[in-house]
Amino acid sequence: MDAAARDVIAQAGHSEHFSHGLGHGVGLEIHEAPMLGRGRPGRLADRVPITVEPGIYLPGRGGVRIEDTLVVRSGAAAARDLLTTTTTVTPRELLVL
Repeated sequence: MDAAARDVIAQAGHSEHFSHGLGHGVGLEIHEAPMLGRGRPGRLADRVPITVEPGIYLPGRGGVRIEDTLVVRSGAAAARDLLTTTTTVTPRELLVL
């Protein structure tokens, strides 16, 4: 997952601006296993809640991180249950300030 996110960000010309992990498990703690990121190989188990939060930060300018929470599902390729909803409060369109 981390490599796929980094590929998309690199294709947009921002590989050096994505310097943190991709996400983490969700449970009783704020950040808990599994940790998703570079150098963290492994497979996600069925029914594991995780965050996926790629972000790009431009030095001296600011940045953006879009965080989604989902539940991994086994079976069909790329199966997941998205728990994050998109509304007018959290739009996905680019907003230039």
